Amino acid sequence: MRIVFAGTPHPAVPSLLRLIESPRHEVVAVLTRPDAAAGRRAAPGPSPVAQAAIDAGIPVLRPTRPNTPEFVAELTRIGPQCCAVVAYGALLGAELLAVPAHGWVNLHFSLLPAWRGAAPVQAAIAAGDTVTGATTFRIEPQLDTGPVYGVVTEDVRPTDTAGALLDRLAVSGAALLEATLDGIADGSLVPVPQPADGVSVAPKVSVEDARVDWNQPAHLLERRIRAVTPAPGAWTTVGDLRVKLGPVTVGESEQPLPPGVLRVGRAAVEVGTGSAPVVLGQVQPPGKKPMAAADWARGARLAERVRAV
Repeated sequence: MRIVFAGTPHPAVPSLLRLIESPRHEVVAVLTRPDAAAGRRAAPGPSPVAQAAIDAGIPVLRPTRPNTPEFVAELTRIGPQCCAVVAYGALLGAELLAVPAHGWVNLHFSLLPAWRGAAPVQAAIAAGDTVTGATTFRIEPQLDTGPVYGVVTEDVRPTDTAGALLDRLAVSGAALLEATLDGIADGSLVPVPQPADGVSVAPKVSVEDARVDWNQPAHLLERRIRAVTPAPGAWTTVGDLRVKLGPVTVGESEQPLPPGVLRVGRAAVEVGTGSAPVVLGQVQPPGKKPMAAADWARGARLAERVRAV
């Protein structure tokens, strides 16, 4: 089939590369978000998907607003038989969805109808799910509600960060997407409506959402920090200093600590929570690289007990 691939961040790249290499499909264009700066001082540059397309010699489409009549007409001229979507980052209107004969097929990183929305992997880890996966479905105007073509499952490991889990899902999901498009092309695959039960929502995680709430029980806090690692990144303030935090572990100390109070030892730094203390892993002060918490505490000359908020 003639395919237009829509995607933007790194987790979408394995799917694009897999379809480029597929003998059964031709990626005739790539749709991605407009160029954006990667950091505060960085000049705008192509998205990871755009760069992969450029490297492969495939035309790149970067509309600011994809649902305009002008872009609908442009996509119609290109004439895809199907559009494949992986984390594109914009809602698609009915006129755009109607262009390809086989519709738009989305690879979503959850087992739908669980965790519809922008942050399914983060939500699965924060909720303590032990199994998640990826789903291919036909896009409808409503968010992640369309009928399902196929699924692949993935265990959530006890130490998984969102980044580590998403890396695995990006690879297994790419194989699922290719198989789905194969089945659509030969007519062997028919989508099945999602069940009405089991719906949950995973909205985008903001920087403020990633601020650590030390009043939470340790096990919830530990999962939440892994869920926002590496992006947007867990953070807290110590005095007037804002620091980023890597994953923590639930400590074994029987000595209680009030929520948010740090206990600085020679080899470890503990922080009180709503239950047991947690042991900090990596800490990143402003303008510096991540470092072991004990090294940070020594360099910052922290007292034995200080409060994080």
